Amino acid sequence: MAGRHSRTRMFSSPAGIAATAAVGVALAVGGTVGAVQLASGEAAAPVVADTVPAAVSPSATVSPSATASPSPTVTASPKATRSAQAASRARTRTAAPKPSATKKAAPKVTVVQSGSCGASFYAEGQLTANGENFNPNALTAAHKTLPFDTRVRVTNPASGKSVTVRINDRGPFIEGRCLDLSRAAFETIASASLGELTVKYEVLG
Repeated sequence: MAGRHSRTRMFSSPAGIAATAAVGVALAVGGTVGAVQLASGEAAAPVVADTVPAAVSPSATVSPSATASPSPTVTASPKATRSAQAASRARTRTAAPKPSATKKAAPKVTVVQSGSCGASFYAEGQLTANGENFNPNALTAAHKTLPFDTRVRVTNPASGKSVTVRINDRGPFIEGRCLDLSRAAFETIASASLGELTVKYEVLG
């Protein structure tokens, strides 16, 4: 009880109040209060530790270990270059050409026999020597010895006109003539009013 009473009296004294005020001011300024020793009947002055860092003199050197290590250098990625294909995309697009119809080459014609002789025409409806119905409008002809279905090109030397006929009959049986053409075949190279003319013939293989 005596100690408690004595301590109450110590903080109630003017010296204790002053010490407490000093501690409060030191805390407000930002200092750190050190150890405060109170003696019986008297209060020791508070010891405030200075927390302000000491100034670094210009001559002070920084050790290599304290320096920040340099950051790794960043290598720039190579610039992307446009390939030939990519560059071609910048060109003006043109419509794809339409496929053109290809013409088949005509089969090569071989002349196996040629000559000149008289030629006439006939237009009577009858059966031919190979059993066909004679058609005066078809390009056919009669020959004495050529195989049936042989093709013969007949040309009028006077006009240069020619026609290719198919042998499907036998004839003519008149001296000096080797071909008897259908009416249509004859009119292709000459007028039917001539009745007969000398022609050049080529047997095609």
